[in-house]
Amino acid sequence: MWKRFTALFLAVLLLVSCQQEIVAGSHSFKKMKIDNDRTIPADFVPRVLSIAAIGDSLTEGVGDSTRTGGYLPYLKSLLEKEKGIKEAHFENFGIKGTRSEQLLDRLRQKKVMAGIKEADMVVITIGGNDVMKVARNNILNLQVESFEKEERSYLKRLDQIIQKVRTINPDAMIVLIGIYNPFMQWFPDVKELDQIVADWNEGEKALLERYSDTYFVGISDLFGEGEENLLFDDQFHPNDKGYELIAERVYETLEDGALPAFARKSASAGDKGEF
Repeated sequence: MWKRFTALFLAVLLLVSCQQEIVAGSHSFKKMKIDNDRTIPADFVPRVLSIAAIGDSLTEGVGDSTRTGGYLPYLKSLLEKEKGIKEAHFENFGIKGTRSEQLLDRLRQKKVMAGIKEADMVVITIGGNDVMKVARNNILNLQVESFEKEERSYLKRLDQIIQKVRTINPDAMIVLIGIYNPFMQWFPDVKELDQIVADWNEGEKALLERYSDTYFVGISDLFGEGEENLLFDDQFHPNDKGYELIAERVYETLEDGALPAFARKSASAGDKGEF
């Protein structure tokens, strides 16, 4: 089975070009005291939700025909339909070709640190290029063990990334978008690749469970065997529809945890005891 991986050489050559190295006046009415047990509704004082997006080409938006940031504009539209969100403001720090060690280095840049420090939420896309690196470096002798070894190193770096974001901004919610099989259109019958991606995603999810206010968004199933093409012309990055579906999946995940948490923080910040 693994001999078929030698055919990846041609695919990698085609994709390398896509992998370059490359956030009052006084009131006349009598003031009314709010009861201590009264909860202010999430939409009482809609707030601006500030989001710093960091990571690789999925954050930069490679494959997006509008060149406006891939999944981010779609996510912005969905978030701004929430009654408690006045505006969703994004700072996009995505750069195509970014691997985990490069993202870790980038978190030391003043501009990126400032964006994260001011954010209510940090959304991360990372890992796809780490998988690609294994394929490029072992193209003539690909083995499952090569990916397993790199996965362990990758998860250590990812842990450092989460810790660094937490150091910069202890209160920010962290959202990690998982990876999908980068070779699914080239070698759909090589199921080992699907398992490798599933293992990496499970590792990411388990890591995030060690931290509070963190959320994992799985997207690999979106790019499985379906009738609709969700990939750009390079058959690697998402196309417009692919990015739209990623945004919807992120929003669905946020609905279950992050948005209620943000609403509670907003209500707490707005509850001064009087109005």
